[in-house]
Amino acid sequence: MDRLLEILREIDDTVDYEKETALIDDHILDSFGIITLIAEIEDAFDIEVEAAEMTPENFNSAQAMWRMIQRLQES
Repeated sequence: MDRLLEILREIDDTVDYEKETALIDDHILDSFGIITLIAEIEDAFDIEVEAAEMTPENFNSAQAMWRMIQRLQES
């Protein structure tokens, strides 16, 4: 989780990612930020984020992203 938070802070360090739960719904992460985030997550955690995984539910919070990362690492 620490590495994920580092990646998120590199994209935008003004957001409290540990508390924010509407990163997509509130347009805190824009499309460029999301694409950057996905590329960084894939590299850092050695996973592939398929298009079907690119939903607000998986990216609205750091906790949701972490759950997705763990699930993808297991498969």
